[in-house]
Amino acid sequence: MSKLNLTPDVIVRIEKSGNRYNAWDTDGVKRTSEITSGCRKNAYNGGYLLGRFPSTASKSGFAWRKVSEGLIENTPSPVNDNTSVEVPTDHAEILNFIHNSYSLKPKMLMMSELKWKYLVRSGVRGKNIMMTGPAGCGKTMAAKSLVNSLDRPDYYFNLGATQDPRSTLIGNTHFDSKKGTYFSQSLFVEAIQTPNAVILLDELSRAHPDAWNILMTVLDYGQRYLRLDESNGSDTIKVADGVTFVATANIGNEYTSTRVMDKALLDRFTIVEMDVLNEADENSLLGMMFPSVDSNTISNVAKIATLTRTESGSDTARITSGISTRTTVELCGLLFDGFSLEEAAEVSIYPQYDSTGGVDSERTFVKQIVQKFCDDGSSDDLFNEEEMAEAAGEDS
Repeated sequence: MSKLNLTPDVIVRIEKSGNRYNAWDTDGVKRTSEITSGCRKNAYNGGYLLGRFPSTASKSGFAWRKVSEGLIENTPSPVNDNTSVEVPTDHAEILNFIHNSYSLKPKMLMMSELKWKYLVRSGVRGKNIMMTGPAGCGKTMAAKSLVNSLDRPDYYFNLGATQDPRSTLIGNTHFDSKKGTYFSQSLFVEAIQTPNAVILLDELSRAHPDAWNILMTVLDYGQRYLRLDESNGSDTIKVADGVTFVATANIGNEYTSTRVMDKALLDRFTIVEMDVLNEADENSLLGMMFPSVDSNTISNVAKIATLTRTESGSDTARITSGISTRTTVELCGLLFDGFSLEEAAEVSIYPQYDSTGGVDSERTFVKQIVQKFCDDGSSDDLFNEEEMAEAAGEDS
């Protein structure tokens, strides 16, 4: 019987840099990519060294285990101690992080593995990211999930809600009887000076054009600065290294409160398009969020939403938009609180559709869809014209 080798061929010390736990051997070689993040974190928190031992049970041929400080006299400190929060820098680490990141996606974020990895990759590589898609499809949730996954400093700005872009993005001039006139910088100025920050620009498509103009140089990879004043020679603030901007936008003619975004602004972003949920994903999401609501009713809600979305996208569409996931979540919340499907639809769905036109109105059409599922859960003969006429007569 051969003796067990109790001597490691490599010994490393774990050093924390930002949110990363890096491994350095006695020769100053970085071994981070060879050791799982959990193993590195445990070693750092436990204050012990790790040794590499031969192992036939591991595919790599070795395993990392706790070793005594007495085995070595010295292990070096890292050669480059970056105190800011960092993302992986070694290519092997980056690949490992990106392609194993799907486990970081929240279960309630219905996003394909490919698009999630593309989103994470864009964030790791410091791209400006624009999340696009219909209202209520999860754009903001996806953006916030990316922030959590990268574990970096983050800032949130709802640009669609501000009427004074200069105040939000630059700051204000004030007067005080003691101080006199002085300028106070905005939180956005602080954000862009924070190394490796992730800055969320929500509802960028609803922002005032002045906000777009201010952001042009900030988002341009060749410039990356904020000008505090429009006059020539005014002070500028440089965007810190590693800052990533993530914007959300509704792009399409159906969003009347949005503006046509400047092509030059769009070109500064990597586009990540969020998909409208299919029936199965809608059903799965609502089931996870409202487990105590009857599963058949949840299924019917998903069917209703899917039918409206299919209709709105057809060449002969009788409605301009389908029911959003945000609306189905609200509807199921009403079901959870004891409302019937018919009652919930009355207050959460129908007001979104125009009632002008009687039997030909959008609201009558949607009511006809919902009523079928309220009666018997069936979608047979869904658009019976006689029944639609009766429904229109009841509305009048």
